[in-house]
Amino acid sequence: MTTRTPLRLPSLKLIGIAVVAGIIAGAAAVYIKETGSGNGGADMAAGECKATKDIATRIKPFLKGEVAAMVAPEQPVRMTSIAFKDAEGKPMTLDHFAGKTVLFNLWATWCVPCREEMPALNALEKELGSDKFQVVPVNIDTGDDEKPKTFLSETGVDALKLYRDDTIAVFNGLKKQGLAFGLPVTLLIDDKGCLISAMNGPAAWDSADAKALIKGAVGI
Repeated sequence: MTTRTPLRLPSLKLIGIAVVAGIIAGAAAVYIKETGSGNGGADMAAGECKATKDIATRIKPFLKGEVAAMVAPEQPVRMTSIAFKDAEGKPMTLDHFAGKTVLFNLWATWCVPCREEMPALNALEKELGSDKFQVVPVNIDTGDDEKPKTFLSETGVDALKLYRDDTIAVFNGLKKQGLAFGLPVTLLIDDKGCLISAMNGPAAWDSADAKALIKGAVGI
């Protein structure tokens, strides 16, 4: 199981590092570049997301340990308008994953906690990835794809696809919605594109706690 031990810090301090990393390493790009304001916008959808409340209730007992920081939204929210690009540069949105429960994660190569948790996300995808569940990590490094591609290759992350948003609009959109204040950011989204829960900061996504949460959300 991938743990936080390489950083030798408890959970709250790791989250603090994620925030600081976002402020320091991304200050010129993330926190002052408010481009693409429409991206990441949460659509209010009480009707479409009615069943999501039941899922949130069902997984409540699993919000502990490594995933205790996951929090459900106060109001029904659809996230299908979140836009980014695939490895070939083709535009896509979360609507592309309709029918699947998605663990959506924002990361960057300059974010130390992000780098630490990517192998765990890779292991989670290998074990639980299916036609019902997928890990969707979106890299927000500015510039070309070289750095994220090299990082994934060097760390043996082979089960996750490379998705990108070099405009950082997706982060800015989630930030405006109060869902993001640093990196990494992780959203658990149901098969209708509705937000089940969200967290800021890293987690050991290959842990028993995380797997139980995902299985509870998917219903397996």
